[in-house]
Amino acid sequence: MLSPLTLTSPRPPPLHSLHLTLSPLLPPLPPRSRRRRALSHLRRNLAVKSGDSNPSSSLNSSLLSEWRGAVIRLSASSLFWLSLAAFAFSLSTSPRVSASPGPLAPTVASLAPVLDEEDRVEDKELGATNSKIPDNKDLDEAFEKWESKTFALTVPLSVVALRDSVPPSWIKDFVQSQGNRLKFRLEVRADLAGIHNDLVESIKHDKINQRSTVNADLITVGDSWLNYAIKYSIIERIKITEKEDWFKALPQAWKLYLRRNEEGLLDSEGSIWGIPYRWGSMVIMYKKNKFDKYGLQPIRDWKDLWRPELAGKIAMVNSGREIVGAVLKHMGASYNTKNIDIEVPGGINAVQQNLTLLAKQVRLFDSVHYLKAFSAGDVWVAVGWSSDVLPAARRSSDVAVIVPESGTSLWADLWAVPSTPKSVTSEFGGRIRGPSPLIHQWLDFCLQPARELPFKQGVIPGASPLSFRHPSIDASKELIKGSPKLETNLIAGVPPPEILSRCEFLEPLPDSTLAEYSCLISSLQRPCESGWEKILDSVFAIAKAVANPAGTFGWESR
Repeated sequence: MLSPLTLTSPRPPPLHSLHLTLSPLLPPLPPRSRRRRALSHLRRNLAVKSGDSNPSSSLNSSLLSEWRGAVIRLSASSLFWLSLAAFAFSLSTSPRVSASPGPLAPTVASLAPVLDEEDRVEDKELGATNSKIPDNKDLDEAFEKWESKTFALTVPLSVVALRDSVPPSWIKDFVQSQGNRLKFRLEVRADLAGIHNDLVESIKHDKINQRSTVNADLITVGDSWLNYAIKYSIIERIKITEKEDWFKALPQAWKLYLRRNEEGLLDSEGSIWGIPYRWGSMVIMYKKNKFDKYGLQPIRDWKDLWRPELAGKIAMVNSGREIVGAVLKHMGASYNTKNIDIEVPGGINAVQQNLTLLAKQVRLFDSVHYLKAFSAGDVWVAVGWSSDVLPAARRSSDVAVIVPESGTSLWADLWAVPSTPKSVTSEFGGRIRGPSPLIHQWLDFCLQPARELPFKQGVIPGASPLSFRHPSIDASKELIKGSPKLETNLIAGVPPPEILSRCEFLEPLPDSTLAEYSCLISSLQRPCESGWEKILDSVFAIAKAVANPAGTFGWESR
């Protein structure tokens, strides 16, 4: 369809052709011969009328007057022609359509067939288009189909978590909250050692594939592994601001425990390297039917493990920090004792004696099969982490789970950001592109009060970090209906406040203290000598820890 009519005239004609164009409007000029005859006739008439004897002078006078008139008429005529030429020229250069016929501009009438034809063509096309427009129902269905598509401008978030540590409802609620822009990928590992060993192997040997843990945006890290992950640059610090609501909601005890320096040691001015999403404790489970049958007193504290009637009836996790820590707690010391000779009555010799006695009581030190031995009836007592023990206890009958009254060790699962691989490749996605911008949204989501419900209902063992130091007294009533009642002093899966105040997280220990722990464990096969042998054992343990951090005591935990 043409735009509003705007016509331009062609180039104006030369001035000498104006006479041909305007000739119908003006009278023709007299021929030159007729002008000469008329002038001679005028001269004779003037001479007769005046009676002048000197016709020549009279003629000159008459001619002068006649020429004056002719000049005036010629001037007026010239002025008239010049004005007419200027007017005609202005008409020829005007953008308006000329009203006069001629070759200067096309008329609207001459364009009518063209305009009508264009309109008819456009109307025909518009009609064909309108016939293809679907109704509202079709439009709604098409929009819903488009809305459900995943476009290239999605934001990925890849998470590698410990199996059975993340409630399924979290994934569903988080995906719904983010909409179609989120491309969420969750992978689970059977244990924390598998996650950390994969990280170490990928970074150490530069072996990275699409499913490597190092490609994830967030991974699960056990708190007892945190210092080694920091020291050996396996994870990165998490950049947060203390003004964020989810960080301010964390109890102060978490902030003090999580701030670390570059060596992984506690530092009140250090950075945050991991964010907790659940926690629990070390517990003791025993068979009530066996204890009732043989008239045994219920287990209440660590000292009960040294009772003679339980010799060979105990299974325990194979963790140096937990084994030596249980001995230290039995002797009234701390899990985080840094100098045994100074802080523990009797020094390292007394600790070694109690450790030897405990080894005679325990039938099996195994972090994988200790619950199988308990279920099979080979042992009557199992000592392990609540994340393992509570699910097994709910599947069993006639069992009791207690937290030692003198206190116990605490554990926590943290979200951490794996270090970016040094190798640069475009073959794989994931962290090679950089951390996901949704990391903070996920952390904020996991620390909302609404996320506590799966823990309170017993869907997942553990508790929300928000409930630390303030467990709900009525939370035990929120356990899943229909599940067998469990005899325990736990409240919603965590120690009661009076015992929780005596519990401890496993803090990083100096290399010299870890060497003493190694010496104590080795003493179960041979005595731990003093002097040069002790020094050599310490040096060997430190060298082993530096060469293979995954084999140290901290990495054997959970």
